[in-house]
Amino acid sequence: MQSIHSTSSSGLMNSGALKSIIPGTSPTTTTQPPLSLTFNHRVSSNPARLVVRSVYQFDSASASTKVNNVNGANGSPAAAVTAPASFNIGGVVGGGSRADWQSACAILASKVVSQQQDTEKSGGAGGQITAVNGHKAASASLDLVPIDSLPKALTIADLSPAPMHGSKLRVAYQGVPGAFSEAAAGKAYPKCEAIPCDQFEVAFQAVELWIADRAVLPVENSLGGSIHRNYDLLLRHRLHIVGEVQLPVHHCLLALPGVRKEYLSRVISHPQALAQCEHTLTKMGLNVAREAVDDTAGAAEFVAANNLRDTAAIASSRAAELYGLQILADGIQDDSSNVTRFVMLAREPIIPRTDRPFKTSIVFAHDKGTSVLFKVLSAFAFRNISLTKIESRPHRNRPIRLVDDANVGTAKHFEYMFYVDFEASMAEVRAQNALAEVQEFTSFLRVLGSYPMDMTPWSPSPGE
Repeated sequence: MQSIHSTSSSGLMNSGALKSIIPGTSPTTTTQPPLSLTFNHRVSSNPARLVVRSVYQFDSASASTKVNNVNGANGSPAAAVTAPASFNIGGVVGGGSRADWQSACAILASKVVSQQQDTEKSGGAGGQITAVNGHKAASASLDLVPIDSLPKALTIADLSPAPMHGSKLRVAYQGVPGAFSEAAAGKAYPKCEAIPCDQFEVAFQAVELWIADRAVLPVENSLGGSIHRNYDLLLRHRLHIVGEVQLPVHHCLLALPGVRKEYLSRVISHPQALAQCEHTLTKMGLNVAREAVDDTAGAAEFVAANNLRDTAAIASSRAAELYGLQILADGIQDDSSNVTRFVMLAREPIIPRTDRPFKTSIVFAHDKGTSVLFKVLSAFAFRNISLTKIESRPHRNRPIRLVDDANVGTAKHFEYMFYVDFEASMAEVRAQNALAEVQEFTSFLRVLGSYPMDMTPWSPSPGE
């Protein structure tokens, strides 16, 4: 709020000045001490407030103040006060009437807060202004705190820039460059920035800590089955499934340049890759030791970095290019229909739609064990909802349930969590009603995500 203080040069208006404006009184002298009117607008911690200092000097020597006592017809005295002939308030020059003087004060005090439209700063004047509201004010000053120089608060956009159609999107995956997960990330989000992680859980944490925007992780393979580790991590973390991508897997047997198959004593790769190529390796006559490592591309990197001439790796052809290895055998997977399904994870779920095929993933459990499984599945069957996957995992909080029976003693049952994928969107009424019925039979129910299905046409691996 702006404040205006009017004081005399000594801090109080003297008695002579009071007598000159009170009707019916006679001034004792025509010489008045100067009257100063000060406008002081202070700056607080709020940068929007201003400082304006201007002084109005009333010089009695240059102004003629006459007080005439006139007696009216009824004998009542009347006072006539003559205002100064002219005045100057902070450079605002006005006439001699009191109304003009008050108007000039209002001009200076009321509209000075506009720092962009009503003020014009002189070049290099250091806070001096040349005009206030269109009037010259040479003695006025503005002490402003520049708003542009203040630090701005961090926003979500500062922590994670919003991507545009996958460009500049940071996608975490498990493995090193050349892994199949990297290829899946590129298929899910073209032109993304792929971030390698040494473990599956690190990829989850990278998204939760805003290091990455998405994570692309495998959940099942057509030959090796489900990847149980990631199902457990889906329940442990609070990320949402926002999409899926299916990637045909094409395995190659890689070794250092010049190495022949007869010289090999072991083959290393990811456990899933070793399982997917087991029969082919046996047919090739490679009765060698098979060792599991964290990922396929990591196996190729390990062979190249350590110059292992007796070890081969099962990895992709891209890994051979990246790490300078030769391909001893191409397409060594046991089945040409070798496809790995990946899920895309994000911090926030997407809005389900009905204009394209959607898939929904849930997980549930019940205190009474697996006896309610039939009831849960019937909720989908009655509504003609197709299930695409059902997976059971041990209930880690309660792995065993004890049942007391007087006749047979104490029975022990294993407790399970059930993961179910079904072909319906959460925007559909039938899916909402199905989950409402499922919730009546279960003690725990969580929707992992409702997301578009991958409808990309599948083709066998090249060379098959």
